[in-house]
This record gives sequence, structure tokens and C-alpha cells, in this order.
Amino acid sequence: MTQNADHVLDHLELFRGPEYQQMLANKKKMFENPRDPAEVERVREWAKTPEYRELNFAREALTVNPAKACQPLGAVFAAVGFEGTIPFVHGSQGCVAYYRSHFSRHFKEPSSCVSSSMTEDAAVFGGLNNMIDGLANTYAMYKPKMIAVSTTCMAEVIGDDLNAFIKTAKEKGSVPAEYDVPFAHTPAFVGSHVTGYDNVMKGIFEHFWDGKARTAPVLERVPNEKINFIGGFDGYTVGNLREVKRLLGIMGADYTILGD
Repeated sequence: MTQNADHVLDHLELFRGPEYQQMLANKKKMFENPRDPAEVERVREWAKTPEYRELNFAREALTVNPAKACQPLGAVFAAVGFEGTIPFVHGSQGCVAYYRSHFSRHFKEPSSCVSSSMTEDAAVFGGLNNMIDGLANTYAMYKPKMIAVSTTCMAEVIGDDLNAFIKTAKEKGSVPAEYDVPFAHTPAFVGSHVTGYDNVMKGIFEHFWDGKARTAPVLERVPNEKINFIGGFDGYTVGNLREVKRLLGIMGADYTILGD
């Protein structure tokens, strides 16, 4: 053997040993549908030619490294556009760490976001207990004016019902019954960060418009002269909204910016 208990090799050296080289050669021959080495060399050289380059660049149904992220990232961004609101992502803690890191690097300041920290047991039995404890801790520690709930892949794959979970959490006393907890399902395997942003904005609007989960009277539309401005997902929102406000001020318009 190349190594033993008294002589342990790094993987780079280990896989160069004769027994591993033979094993990899057998694997390639028997299971990897090998091609003739001469044909492999011919294709390799052809891939360096102008003909291949033109064929490669002529493709239209392909986007390399598309500028897209998953729905929950947009959901978190939408939630922080409302004063005193903290985003609550029902899913794994690692996903939320990425969202916080991404926004902290982009805006050059700390970004707050809470996770229900679902693990293997929640993936099997559901994340209700995570929701109950998570909302209680968020309400007690951060004292936000509103908690906006979204989801990650884990919660969506097992089919967690946010509406039922939030109602149960209120019944258990995690947050007051009249407390605002709008929500939106934002599976990361569908759509993009723009989809997630739109879904959470819609969820927040529906929460207030439909009577705060039936804890208040349903709102009725009263026309007025104000403009509702919904800018959508905008990575440069900090500077752009200042300019939008300036332009609306020049026009003398009475406005409400949603997601400021």
C-alpha cells in the first residue's frame, strides 16, 4: 500500500500511488464510456480554432453566469424597506448567513436578518416548533414593529404552511395576536431575487389590505391625489430613491414610496 498508519499521505500524493492509478484507470475504462485518445486529442485541438470560436459565440439560448440570485434574498431586501421591520427567513441558518453577508458587503454596513434555523429533524417533522421559538425570540430580542416572514428551499420542499404556522405561534404566545406578521412563500428553486422581492411586497400589501389576517377590518379603497411609487428590486435603491424623491418634489407631487 502507498500509505499506512505510520505513513499517512496528503491526497495529492496518495492518488498518484500505483494502486490508485490502476483503480482510476479501471473505473474510466469500465464505467465512463471512454473515447479513443486520438479522437480526444483531435477535438481538443479543434476547440482552439476560429471555427469553434465562431460556433461558440453564435449560441443564443445560453447565459453564462446570469446575474440572478434566489428568491429569499430579494424577500429579505423587500422586508427591510419598511420602518422597524426585521426579515424572518423560515429555513436553514446557512442560507440566511449568505443573505446577511451579501447585503453587508453591498451596502457596507451590518444587515439584520433572523432565521428559524431548521435542521435535519425539522426537515422530516416540519418546522412548526422552529417558527414558534423563532418568532418569540425575534419579538423579545429585537422588538421590531413588524416581522416579515419568507422561506427557503427546505421549508418549501416539505410543504410548511406559513399561514397556519404563524397563527399557531400567535396562539402559543410567541407574539401578540394583533401583531403584524406578513408572509410570503419564496422557494429558492423557482424564479429569482426579483421574484422574491415582488412576492414579499405583495404579501405585506395583502396583509394590511385584507385586515391583518382577519384581526382588523378589511380596508376600503379611498381615491386621492397621491402617487404610490413601487420601484421594485433595485441594488442602487439608496441613491436612486433620493433622486426619485427630489424629482417628485420638483413636480410638487404628493407621494408614498413603498419599500423605502
